[in-house]
Amino acid sequence: MNPGSAGRRRRLPLSLRRRVVPWERQRPTWREARPAVISGALKRALARPSGNWYVVGASRDLRDDRPLSRTVAGREVVVWRGAGGRLAAGPGICPHLGAPLRDSPVRCGTLVCHWHGLALDGGSFAGWEPFPAYDDGVLVWVRLDVVGGEPPLDAPVVPRRPDRARTLSAVYVGVGTCEPEDVVANRLDPWHGAWFHPYSFVDLSVAGVPRGPDPGGDAFTVDVSFKVAGRLVVPVRAEFTAPEPRTVVMRITEGEGVGSVVETHATPLAPDDRGRPRTAVVEAVVAVSDRPGFAVARGAAPLLRPLVRAASGRLWRDDLAYAERRWALRSTGRFPG
Repeated sequence: MNPGSAGRRRRLPLSLRRRVVPWERQRPTWREARPAVISGALKRALARPSGNWYVVGASRDLRDDRPLSRTVAGREVVVWRGAGGRLAAGPGICPHLGAPLRDSPVRCGTLVCHWHGLALDGGSFAGWEPFPAYDDGVLVWVRLDVVGGEPPLDAPVVPRRPDRARTLSAVYVGVGTCEPEDVVANRLDPWHGAWFHPYSFVDLSVAGVPRGPDPGGDAFTVDVSFKVAGRLVVPVRAEFTAPEPRTVVMRITEGEGVGSVVETHATPLAPDDRGRPRTAVVEAVVAVSDRPGFAVARGAAPLLRPLVRAASGRLWRDDLAYAERRWALRSTGRFPG
């Protein structure tokens, strides 16, 4: 991608493909998608510190009258807004008789158990101990030191994002039968994009692979076109990095929407009834553009967010199958890598 082509794309984001290559005739990528490169990037990602922080869900889903809840690594967790808007979090089991606090209302910043009325203001009470919580403006995190077992960090490793006042964001959540590392491994394999998702991506080529352990330089660089309709596409250059063990970030570096990010976070849940691991994929799309029309798009955010979530869901319908297959083969010792 040369500067001249990037300049043309800034003036006109859409391109018309001169030649449409049938899916089966596109250039194979299996020789480039070397297992050692993917597994090396995955191992380096898994070795990075998380500070024991886990994504619970979208900040937008944090209501005034109900807690946001999720089971993280087998622990029931609730998060809500306490007095003065302060974020409160803790176990989702009432210390009195074990009621599920996810079903309890919040009244004036206090979580009130719906079984017997025990009120929790976010402080320690009768063996109920709060968890550190963090709202980054798009996602809500909790710190579970017993689960993570790492030296704790005061705040999660939040990827760099564009100025929130200029962005349109949407969060998709899906669940698969796999472990977080299988979700991360999927995102650290950019070569599968145009083959596995031909309805979204075309003309994909990997222009650079990771250079070393520094998370800033440990990136896959990809040239790809997003399909719009027919032969119309939006070509961009993007980088994939893993700043911590359960997060992969795609950042657009050239083309339309420079600075936009897609963050994929993998949160372990409770096992299913067969004892198989389950993982939540929490994907945040944070889009930005300096085009005048983008201000209109931001104004229509409530209408656009469901469309963005649907697009993410279509991709993750396939990518969770990829991650689940990887886990199934790993668990039986049949995984080729």
